[in-house]
Amino acid sequence: MITKRIIPCLDVKNGRVVKGVNFEGLSDVSSPVELAKYYSDNMADELVFYDITASAEGRRLFTDILTEVASTIFIPLTVGGGINTTDDFDRVLKCGADKVSVNSGAIKDPSLVSAAARKYGDQCVVLSVDIKRVDGVFRVFAKGGRENTGMEAISWIKKCVASGAGEVVVNSIDTDGVKKGFDLEMLDAVCNAVSVPVIASGGAGKKEDFIKLFKTLPGVDAGLAASIFHFGEVKIQDLKQTLRENDIEVRL
Repeated sequence: MITKRIIPCLDVKNGRVVKGVNFEGLSDVSSPVELAKYYSDNMADELVFYDITASAEGRRLFTDILTEVASTIFIPLTVGGGINTTDDFDRVLKCGADKVSVNSGAIKDPSLVSAAARKYGDQCVVLSVDIKRVDGVFRVFAKGGRENTGMEAISWIKKCVASGAGEVVVNSIDTDGVKKGFDLEMLDAVCNAVSVPVIASGGAGKKEDFIKLFKTLPGVDAGLAASIFHFGEVKIQDLKQTLRENDIEVRL
Protein backbone atom coordinates (compact mmCIF):
# COMPACT_ATOMS: atom_id res chain seq x y z
CA MET A 1 0.00 0.00 0.00
CA ILE A 2 1.32 3.44 -0.92
CA THR A 3 2.04 5.65 2.07
CA LYS A 4 -0.04 8.84 2.15
CA ARG A 5 1.90 12.06 2.67
CA ILE A 6 1.03 14.97 4.96
CA ILE A 7 2.43 18.26 3.69
CA PRO A 8 2.35 21.66 5.44
CA CYS A 9 2.41 24.68 3.15
CA LEU A 10 4.22 27.95 3.86
CA ASP A 11 2.62 30.85 1.95
CA VAL A 12 5.32 33.51 2.18
CA LYS A 13 4.84 37.24 1.59
CA ASN A 14 7.48 39.87 2.35
CA GLY A 15 9.54 37.24 4.16
CA ARG A 16 6.75 36.13 6.52
CA VAL A 17 4.33 33.19 6.48
CA VAL A 18 0.76 34.43 5.93
CA LYS A 19 -2.67 32.80 5.65
CA GLY A 20 -5.99 33.95 4.23
CA VAL A 21 -9.44 32.67 3.26
CA ASN A 22 -10.36 32.03 -0.40
CA PHE A 23 -6.93 33.47 -1.27
CA GLU A 24 -7.83 36.86 0.31
CA GLY A 25 -7.41 38.74 3.62
CA LEU A 26 -3.88 37.61 4.47
CA SER A 27 -2.75 37.68 8.09
CA ASP A 28 0.79 37.26 9.50
CA VAL A 29 1.63 33.87 11.02
CA SER A 30 5.34 33.29 11.65
CA SER A 31 8.91 33.19 10.40
CA PRO A 32 9.25 30.68 7.53
CA VAL A 33 12.59 29.45 8.83
CA GLU A 34 11.28 28.71 12.34
CA LEU A 35 8.09 27.12 11.03
CA ALA A 36 9.94 24.99 8.47
CA LYS A 37 12.28 23.62 11.16
CA TYR A 38 9.30 22.86 13.40
CA TYR A 39 7.61 20.83 10.66
CA SER A 40 10.81 19.04 9.69
CA ASP A 41 11.29 18.01 13.34
CA ASN A 42 7.63 17.02 13.81
CA MET A 43 6.91 14.37 11.19
CA ALA A 44 5.88 16.36 8.13
CA ASP A 45 6.62 14.23 5.05
CA GLU A 46 7.45 17.19 2.83
CA LEU A 47 7.24 20.97 2.86
CA VAL A 48 5.86 23.37 0.26
CA PHE A 49 7.17 26.95 0.12
CA TYR A 50 5.23 29.44 -2.02
CA ASP A 51 6.33 33.04 -2.59
CA ILE A 52 2.68 33.96 -3.11
CA THR A 53 3.04 37.46 -4.56
CA ALA A 54 6.04 36.94 -6.86
CA SER A 55 3.91 36.35 -9.99
CA ALA A 56 1.41 39.13 -9.28
CA GLU A 57 4.24 41.57 -8.57
CA GLY A 58 6.17 40.43 -11.64
CA ARG A 59 9.37 39.64 -9.76
CA ARG A 60 11.62 36.67 -9.14
CA LEU A 61 11.25 34.53 -6.04
CA PHE A 62 13.42 35.75 -3.17
CA THR A 63 16.22 33.32 -2.47
CA ASP A 64 17.86 34.32 0.81
CA ILE A 65 15.02 33.04 3.01
CA LEU A 66 14.58 30.01 0.77
CA THR A 67 18.25 29.06 1.16
CA GLU A 68 17.95 29.38 4.93
CA VAL A 69 14.78 27.24 4.98
CA ALA A 70 16.38 24.54 2.82
CA SER A 71 19.48 24.37 5.00
CA THR A 72 17.35 24.00 8.14
CA ILE A 73 15.14 21.05 7.15
CA PHE A 74 15.66 17.36 6.43
CA ILE A 75 12.54 16.60 4.37
CA PRO A 76 11.82 17.17 0.65
CA LEU A 77 11.12 20.80 -0.24
CA THR A 78 8.90 22.00 -3.10
CA VAL A 79 9.22 25.67 -4.04
CA GLY A 80 7.01 27.89 -6.17
CA GLY A 81 6.23 31.52 -6.95
CA GLY A 82 7.52 33.59 -9.85
CA ILE A 83 8.82 30.52 -11.73
CA ASN A 84 8.76 31.61 -15.38
CA THR A 85 11.87 30.09 -16.99
CA THR A 86 14.20 27.11 -16.69
CA ASP A 87 16.69 29.59 -15.21
CA ASP A 88 14.22 30.10 -12.35
CA PHE A 89 14.15 26.32 -11.85
CA ASP A 90 17.94 26.33 -11.77
CA ARG A 91 18.05 29.14 -9.22
CA VAL A 92 15.69 27.58 -6.67
CA LEU A 93 17.19 24.11 -7.08
CA LYS A 94 20.60 25.60 -6.30
CA CYS A 95 19.04 27.16 -3.18
CA GLY A 96 18.18 23.65 -1.97
CA ALA A 97 14.73 22.89 -3.38
CA ASP A 98 14.03 19.27 -4.36
CA LYS A 99 11.05 20.04 -6.61
CA VAL A 100 9.83 23.19 -8.34
CA SER A 101 6.18 24.20 -8.55
CA VAL A 102 4.90 26.05 -11.61
CA ASN A 103 1.56 27.79 -11.99
CA SER A 104 1.30 31.22 -13.63
CA GLY A 105 4.61 30.66 -15.45
CA ALA A 106 3.23 27.58 -17.21
CA ILE A 107 0.04 29.46 -18.11
CA LYS A 108 2.11 32.20 -19.76
CA ASP A 109 4.41 29.72 -21.49
CA PRO A 110 3.12 26.12 -21.63
CA SER A 111 6.44 24.96 -23.12
CA LEU A 112 8.06 25.65 -19.72
CA VAL A 113 6.77 22.34 -18.34
CA SER A 114 8.30 20.22 -21.10
CA ALA A 115 11.55 22.21 -21.13
CA ALA A 116 11.99 21.84 -17.36
CA ALA A 117 11.03 18.14 -17.43
CA ARG A 118 13.64 17.46 -20.14
CA LYS A 119 16.33 19.33 -18.21
CA TYR A 120 15.62 18.22 -14.63
CA GLY A 121 13.31 15.19 -14.93
CA ASP A 122 9.53 14.80 -14.55
CA GLN A 123 9.88 14.15 -10.82
CA CYS A 124 11.20 17.70 -10.34
CA VAL A 125 8.28 19.46 -12.06
CA VAL A 126 5.17 20.03 -9.93
CA LEU A 127 2.13 21.58 -11.59
CA SER A 128 0.22 23.73 -9.11
CA VAL A 129 -3.27 24.67 -10.30
CA ASP A 130 -5.55 27.22 -8.63
CA ILE A 131 -9.09 26.18 -9.58
CA LYS A 132 -12.46 27.79 -9.00
CA ARG A 133 -15.92 26.94 -10.23
CA VAL A 134 -17.27 29.52 -12.66
CA ASP A 135 -20.84 28.82 -13.79
CA GLY A 136 -20.37 25.18 -12.83
CA VAL A 137 -17.12 24.74 -14.79
CA PHE A 138 -13.68 24.19 -13.19
CA ARG A 139 -11.61 27.18 -14.37
CA VAL A 140 -7.87 27.81 -13.98
CA PHE A 141 -6.91 31.02 -12.17
CA ALA A 142 -3.55 32.78 -12.38
CA LYS A 143 -1.54 35.27 -10.29
CA GLY A 144 -2.40 33.85 -6.88
CA GLY A 145 -6.06 33.28 -7.72
CA ARG A 146 -6.60 36.86 -8.88
CA GLU A 147 -7.11 36.29 -12.60
CA ASN A 148 -9.51 33.96 -14.41
CA THR A 149 -7.64 32.53 -17.42
CA GLY A 150 -10.85 31.12 -18.91
CA MET A 151 -9.15 27.74 -19.34
CA GLU A 152 -11.00 24.57 -18.33
CA ALA A 153 -8.96 23.00 -15.54
CA ILE A 154 -9.07 19.26 -16.25
CA SER A 155 -7.95 19.58 -19.88
CA TRP A 156 -5.18 21.98 -18.79
CA ILE A 157 -3.91 19.52 -16.18
CA LYS A 158 -3.95 16.63 -18.68
CA LYS A 159 -1.98 18.72 -21.18
CA CYS A 160 0.69 19.64 -18.61
CA VAL A 161 1.06 16.07 -17.34
CA ALA A 162 1.45 14.88 -20.94
CA SER A 163 4.21 17.52 -21.28
CA GLY A 164 6.12 16.17 -18.27
CA ALA A 165 4.63 17.44 -15.00
CA GLY A 166 5.36 14.65 -12.51
CA GLU A 167 2.94 15.72 -9.78
CA VAL A 168 -0.18 17.91 -9.52
CA VAL A 169 -1.20 20.11 -6.59
CA VAL A 170 -4.92 20.89 -6.81
CA ASN A 171 -5.66 24.16 -4.99
CA SER A 172 -9.41 24.66 -4.62
CA ILE A 173 -10.07 28.40 -4.27
CA ASP A 174 -13.68 27.56 -3.33
CA THR A 175 -12.61 25.68 -0.19
CA ASP A 176 -9.33 27.50 0.63
CA GLY A 177 -9.14 28.45 4.32
CA VAL A 178 -12.84 27.67 4.85
CA LYS A 179 -12.03 24.53 6.90
CA LYS A 180 -15.10 22.59 5.79
CA GLY A 181 -13.20 19.77 4.11
CA PHE A 182 -11.34 19.12 0.87
CA ASP A 183 -12.98 19.65 -2.53
CA LEU A 184 -13.68 15.98 -3.23
CA GLU A 185 -15.59 16.55 -6.46
CA MET A 186 -12.73 18.56 -7.96
CA LEU A 187 -10.08 16.11 -6.75
CA ASP A 188 -12.01 13.12 -8.10
CA ALA A 189 -12.13 14.73 -11.55
CA VAL A 190 -8.35 15.29 -11.50
CA CYS A 191 -7.53 11.78 -10.22
CA ASN A 192 -9.63 10.28 -13.02
CA ALA A 193 -7.80 12.38 -15.61
CA VAL A 194 -4.13 11.70 -14.77
CA SER A 195 -1.92 8.90 -13.46
CA VAL A 196 0.73 11.02 -11.67
CA PRO A 197 0.54 11.77 -7.92
CA VAL A 198 -2.23 14.21 -6.95
CA ILE A 199 -1.94 16.43 -3.87
CA ALA A 200 -5.12 17.84 -2.32
CA SER A 201 -4.96 21.46 -1.14
CA GLY A 202 -7.61 23.76 0.30
CA GLY A 203 -10.26 23.13 2.92
CA ALA A 204 -8.73 21.01 5.70
CA GLY A 205 -10.25 21.94 9.05
CA LYS A 206 -9.84 18.84 11.21
CA LYS A 207 -8.31 15.37 11.28
CA GLU A 208 -11.53 13.81 10.00
CA ASP A 209 -11.21 15.79 6.75
CA PHE A 210 -8.01 13.86 5.94
CA ILE A 211 -9.65 10.53 6.78
CA LYS A 212 -12.57 11.36 4.48
CA LEU A 213 -10.16 12.49 1.74
CA PHE A 214 -8.09 9.30 1.67
CA LYS A 215 -11.04 6.93 2.25
CA THR A 216 -13.22 8.56 -0.43
CA LEU A 217 -10.44 9.12 -2.95
CA PRO A 218 -7.71 6.48 -2.52
CA GLY A 219 -6.11 7.88 -5.68
CA VAL A 220 -5.07 11.05 -3.84
CA ASP A 221 -1.44 10.75 -2.74
CA ALA A 222 -1.13 13.57 -0.21
CA GLY A 223 -3.04 16.12 1.82
CA LEU A 224 -1.65 19.65 2.03
CA ALA A 225 -2.74 22.22 4.59
CA ALA A 226 -1.58 25.46 6.17
CA SER A 227 -3.53 27.21 8.90
CA ILE A 228 -4.66 24.14 10.87
CA PHE A 229 -1.00 23.17 11.24
CA HIS A 230 0.36 26.72 11.69
CA PHE A 231 -2.07 27.53 14.53
CA GLY A 232 -1.70 24.15 16.25
CA GLU A 233 -5.32 23.12 15.64
CA VAL A 234 -4.04 19.80 14.31
CA LYS A 235 -0.63 18.34 15.12
CA ILE A 236 0.86 16.25 12.32
CA GLN A 237 1.91 13.41 14.63
CA ASP A 238 -1.63 13.18 16.07
CA LEU A 239 -3.10 13.30 12.58
CA LYS A 240 -0.87 10.48 11.37
CA GLN A 241 -1.70 8.35 14.40
CA THR A 242 -5.42 8.85 13.70
CA LEU A 243 -4.96 8.01 10.01
CA ARG A 244 -3.14 4.80 10.88
CA GLU A 245 -5.90 3.86 13.33
CA ASN A 246 -8.27 4.23 10.37
CA ASP A 247 -6.20 1.86 8.19
CA ILE A 248 -4.59 4.62 6.15
CA GLU A 249 -0.88 3.96 5.68
CA VAL A 250 1.40 6.82 6.76
CA ARG A 251 5.04 7.22 7.78
CA LEU A 252 5.33 7.40 11.58
